[in-house]
Amino acid sequence: MAVARLVAAPFPLATCRLRRPRPALPPAHAGPGPRPQVLVLAPPAATAARRAVPVRAAPEDEAVVAGDGGGGDAEAVAARAARKQSERRTYLVAAVMSSLGITSMAAAAVYYRFAWQMEGGGEIPVTEMVGTFALSVGAAVGMEFWARWAHRALWHASLWHMHQSHHRPRDGPFELNDVFAIVNAVPAMSLLAYGFFNRGLVPGLCFGAGLGITLFGMAYMFVHDGLVHRRFPVGPIENVPYFRRVAAAHQIHHMDKFQGVPYGLFLGPKELKEVGGTEELEKEIKKRIRRREALDAIQ
Repeated sequence: MAVARLVAAPFPLATCRLRRPRPALPPAHAGPGPRPQVLVLAPPAATAARRAVPVRAAPEDEAVVAGDGGGGDAEAVAARAARKQSERRTYLVAAVMSSLGITSMAAAAVYYRFAWQMEGGGEIPVTEMVGTFALSVGAAVGMEFWARWAHRALWHASLWHMHQSHHRPRDGPFELNDVFAIVNAVPAMSLLAYGFFNRGLVPGLCFGAGLGITLFGMAYMFVHDGLVHRRFPVGPIENVPYFRRVAAAHQIHHMDKFQGVPYGLFLGPKELKEVGGTEELEKEIKKRIRRREALDAIQ
């Protein structure tokens, strides 16, 4: 029986046979002449894993503050600053015009959506109004969770070939990633159109959902494109503590320190807290404050 157990359990014996003394490290170089070089090779699997990770450049605002790093003459720096200013002005005009147009059309649509139902002494559609308001708020909040999921599962996966334009220095006022804003506008416009031209509770709910998506898109544009990436000036909202935390959290997403977290925008600080990134968030907030003060001093 003892022999059988030894034969059936060869692991300790194999361990003893394979265990060899570690090679001693080379002694410290004490004599004259160059110090010998030691070459350390990484395992092939680790090397392959590192190569599989896509290279992502620093975000736009980091590049603007840090400069080109190449030394460059004054004329090149001035030309680059003028080009950036022109790009921001172009995007600002597009953002303001689209926002004013969408806001005015949405306000007019809300008014006429219920006013024409009350023509001729009709009753006030209270149920539809409440449903429209509730779905507006619900859709705006729900879009944050949809954007978080789509950002992680789609934009950083199968749609990375489009989204990577947002993680690289931008050449011009627009980037390929802006297409996603148009994609999100299609269902919003469809819901608004169906809800506007039809009566009843369901059309009222659809109308509210379209309004909520539209409101989220406008808020996302001003906070993400304006505040975080400085594609246009946003004024005093930069000094609001909550928006400052949101901007810093999204900056950490571009640093890729927590495997891309946070993927959401308005709840980004909460995502970082869940993965232990609160300390890093506070550091980034202080860094942004110092950078803002430095820019104000220059201007």
